Amino acid sequence: MPVIRDPRPRSQQIAAELRAYIMSGDLPAGAKLPSTAELSATYEAPGATIQNAITILKSEGYVEGQPGRGVYVRPVQQQTITPADYAEPVEPGQPYAWITAASRRGEEGASALIDVGEVPAPAEVAAAFGTDRGMPVVRRYQLLTLDNEPVELVSTFYPVNLARGTALAEQRKIRGGSPAALARMGRVLARFEDVVSARPATSEEFVRLELPTEVPILRTFRVSITEDGQPVECQLLIKAGNRRNVRYRWPT
Repeated sequence: MPVIRDPRPRSQQIAAELRAYIMSGDLPAGAKLPSTAELSATYEAPGATIQNAITILKSEGYVEGQPGRGVYVRPVQQQTITPADYAEPVEPGQPYAWITAASRRGEEGASALIDVGEVPAPAEVAAAFGTDRGMPVVRRYQLLTLDNEPVELVSTFYPVNLARGTALAEQRKIRGGSPAALARMGRVLARFEDVVSARPATSEEFVRLELPTEVPILRTFRVSITEDGQPVECQLLIKAGNRRNVRYRWPT
């Protein structure tokens, strides 16, 4: 097997190995990490390097020190989100499905509306709607939180001829979320197309999501399509890569 030559500092390499074990469940929530001496022997690295690696994992929220006991994997790790669970319109008067799902997990989900207005269409939004780049679209921009901690930035775009004069263009939250608003307009969402990627956070994403370090963000660009094949909604979803997994299901 060829030798792998990783150019990163040794502490980052070790943090990456331990992070992978935590994310896979091989180091489960509540597990105690091996001692500094044990990790030094395993990775053939000085104690200071091991401590630097642990510091990285602490800053990312993967582990926590317990005085006199050691370092333990934190009980709250990456949460798995299934997008299909939030796509169906809710019953009239009910909160958005994302908030209801959080409540079932014993968490308090909330959304804060940052801005609503018309903006020039980004290239991928224009392509999805079949319009020219820079033409106006309605954007709703919000921050989702769980137990008062920011977890996701959501930018949702609509064609102006669909959204103008409706709740989608108003500077207020929509009871039941956008699927409910679209359903009331006779636009029932039938399928979704997602493109998922990862990259470093922008300054705004870093600040609004209160990221602990230079962790990557998970970026999803979603196009929502009606039963008659019309794309009526685009979403740009930004999640902290160290706290979220995404699960997709396909019919057999």
